[in-house]
Amino acid sequence: MVLLWVSVVAVSALAAPDPGAGGQRRGAARVWPAAPNVVLVVSDSFDGRLTFYPGSQVVKLPFINFMKAHGTSFLNAYTNSPICCPSRAAMWSGLFTHLTESWNNFKGLDPNYTTWMDIMEKHGYRTQKFGKLDYTSGHHSISNRVEAWTRDVAFLLRQEGRPMVNLIPKKTKVRVMERDWENTDRAVNWLRKEASNYTHPFVLYLGLNLPHPYPSPSSGENFGSSTFHTSLYWLKKVSYDAIKIPKWSPLSEMHPIDYYSSYTKNCTGKFTEKEIKNIRAFYYAMCAETDAMLGEIILALRQLGLLQKTIVIYTSDHGELAMEHRQFYKMSMYEASAHVPLLMMGPGIKANLQVPNVVSLVDIYPTMLDIVGAPLPQNLSGYSLLPLSSEMFKNEHKFKNLHPPWILSEFHGCNVNASTYMLRTNQWKYIAYSDGTSVLPQLFDLSSDPDELTNIATQFPEVTYSLDRKLRSIINYPKVSASVHRYNKEQFIKWKQSVGQNYSNVIANLRWHQDWLQEPRKYESAIDRWLKTPANPKKI
Repeated sequence: MVLLWVSVVAVSALAAPDPGAGGQRRGAARVWPAAPNVVLVVSDSFDGRLTFYPGSQVVKLPFINFMKAHGTSFLNAYTNSPICCPSRAAMWSGLFTHLTESWNNFKGLDPNYTTWMDIMEKHGYRTQKFGKLDYTSGHHSISNRVEAWTRDVAFLLRQEGRPMVNLIPKKTKVRVMERDWENTDRAVNWLRKEASNYTHPFVLYLGLNLPHPYPSPSSGENFGSSTFHTSLYWLKKVSYDAIKIPKWSPLSEMHPIDYYSSYTKNCTGKFTEKEIKNIRAFYYAMCAETDAMLGEIILALRQLGLLQKTIVIYTSDHGELAMEHRQFYKMSMYEASAHVPLLMMGPGIKANLQVPNVVSLVDIYPTMLDIVGAPLPQNLSGYSLLPLSSEMFKNEHKFKNLHPPWILSEFHGCNVNASTYMLRTNQWKYIAYSDGTSVLPQLFDLSSDPDELTNIATQFPEVTYSLDRKLRSIINYPKVSASVHRYNKEQFIKWKQSVGQNYSNVIANLRWHQDWLQEPRKYESAIDRWLKTPANPKKI
């Protein structure tokens, strides 16, 4: 096995993909002289801003830097839903969340849904998947589902443990996230023993759980996945002095949705600057470990003589707030949560290119089909990324408008008490909630306010109105919100009936148990009132 701690010098010496491996154009699809292999590595919770300046200064990511130098990086790539299952459902289907109806971490695609990998297989590709998939229905805990279904209930309960750090004090401890390393090993072994012998092209998917926070102890204050865990080996990859302490609004001035999120994530208490900086440092160290696993795949491809024949794509399902806006986790449209890495390199992909256009994860599906020359279904929400990244497109002016100048992201799950919709354009980020009137919208000018500290929706009513009209032309979001309200109530009723006489005990001992058990009757009564009221969005 190639040693993980290969030096940055060795990384830089890797052979770049052959820029001359071009082909002929056939309609919208590319035709390579020899069909390229494809490797897609998808991590969890990786803040895309770490892949370019200034975020790239805080942690050493040699293999991401290698992909940047020898490929195309998308500077404004976004998740279509900042939570695991709905985001991955969008990636594997090429459809927006309201079209897949993947409303929460429990509800995803049907297991028999035709994904881009299925289509590639029909076009002669050998296929293999390792690691985290999480795009079909039925995953995640009962607590996670119930929290999402009851987000409209008039109570406020802590649903997560207070974010914390945990250090392995060994300078030589490399394999911290052992399950991810096992899956990476399996992928490398498959490349060596299977893929290298194929006469047909292959597509390999590797899903990593890092840098997602780790589960915390199952009792006491730290309950949930709120532990940022690493070793001294990885912590040394972090430039501690470059870590930025995020600015927070006073609790009394927070947007009501943000306050709900911060409270349910157990982040409204006091945090010292040292605590915040440590959480961020440990998170960045976890990102460095993720980069090393990506590197194992790249190094294996090079060693096998496959790197110049393979398009490698790296992305993530969403980001990680890491205490920005007084939150950790995701479930937010703020940049740390919604902005994802997206890098491509390989035959026909432009080297050292940074694309400023807004793109999103639904674009993965049509890109994969475009690589193999398969016709694109008319109902896809996404657009192929090849016109923005491939050397095959010589007349760029003919293709630059193929991808619209906006992306859509939406969220309907736990830790946020209203359906959320983001329209991101070149300059603006517009965030609408619920039915569009019961919750105040947010507008940020990312060119002048990259930290998203000043909501200027009321200062620029014409811009707000224009963006809201555009959003409504893409999605009838009040109607979608109403559908989610009905779904949540229906699912909760079914679940309550399924647990029968154990209902009171089960619901009291979910992740919110610390708060619930103090006043169980109060919270059960709140749910009873919610069940008796019409399923309409409430005023927040």
